[in-house]
Amino acid sequence: MGWIAISDAEEHRFCAEGMFREVDPAAPGAVATASQLDCPMPQGSMMIESRLSPDGRPQTLLAFERAYPRPYKLTLQALPGGGLVLVIADGVDVFHTALHHDSQDRADILRISYSWARNTSGTGPAHRGRLSIERPEYDSVTTVELQSARPLMLEDVRIIATDPRRRLLDEDVQFFAVSDEVEPVGPMPCLTANVPILARGGYAHAGDLRRGDMVETLESGVVPVLQAVRRTVPACGSFRPVRLRAPYFGLIRDIVVAPDQRLVVGGSEVEYTFGREAVLVPARHLVNGISAIQLTGAVTVSYTQLILPRHESVIAAGCPVESLYLGRLRRKPGPLAASLLAGADRRMLPEHARSAYLMIKPFEAITLMQRRAA
Repeated sequence: MGWIAISDAEEHRFCAEGMFREVDPAAPGAVATASQLDCPMPQGSMMIESRLSPDGRPQTLLAFERAYPRPYKLTLQALPGGGLVLVIADGVDVFHTALHHDSQDRADILRISYSWARNTSGTGPAHRGRLSIERPEYDSVTTVELQSARPLMLEDVRIIATDPRRRLLDEDVQFFAVSDEVEPVGPMPCLTANVPILARGGYAHAGDLRRGDMVETLESGVVPVLQAVRRTVPACGSFRPVRLRAPYFGLIRDIVVAPDQRLVVGGSEVEYTFGREAVLVPARHLVNGISAIQLTGAVTVSYTQLILPRHESVIAAGCPVESLYLGRLRRKPGPLAASLLAGADRRMLPEHARSAYLMIKPFEAITLMQRRAA
């Protein structure tokens, strides 16, 4: 199904049947019963997105505790220096895991994912899992595989998501979400399905493109689509969609993208400021309430993206934007298995060199947009 709980500063939602699936209220099992809620989830993912503390203090990102039907406690802490600690105490059984990451920037966004699934090997613990830290602004993923993992209870998920009085969330936490699937980590699609992409013969919606379709690129002319990937995520935090408005950025119509979608921006201002013909600017840095605005109201959002032979830039409604960057993912069995491309034949995946375009920093993007507006 997918996302069953999403909670941020504005909304507190829980739906055991999944938030983006139509459910017939009259159908048997359409509403989760008390017995269904009071059971462990066989598989799932808990996601928390937060900024690091600016003063380097330890942060309790999430804490939850109950006494009935047996003592239970869940805590997720971020420690100074780049440490992350997850503890789940269920009665006398205590699950503990830690992960270290490189905290280069105290204003950095961390997307933390804890996933678990039943162990089907027939030996060992009942569940295995994964704890991951993604840094969307740096394309960085740090993961530890867990040979033993503790599943969450549906009722606990409901309480954490919908009752702020019974949980503790750090003020820097952007959102808390739970899926009943093992969610992927790694390269993330960033275009909504109706973004027009220039293909052979004219524009086509990004969501309609498939392997073998030919698309126009900024660097290599017409190239084939090797694969299209899609993902549905909570429409909040660093996933909250951004509307880029025409005629800014060379657009012939408005498009909606993820904050991490990078635009290829060129022109005299770019050459003067950076000494390059073009640079990469993430959509998040363009939000100013005029040419780019963040959208609200949706619970989830679905993104799509194209994998091209050389990580070329496609033309989205007149504006060149990055295709999905894979790097050498196919050479890394662990990260590949944790990604959206887990089921793909790695022999069929390309290897991408780093982009020739410079990705500019937030303050540089602001300066560039001010120069363009002058």
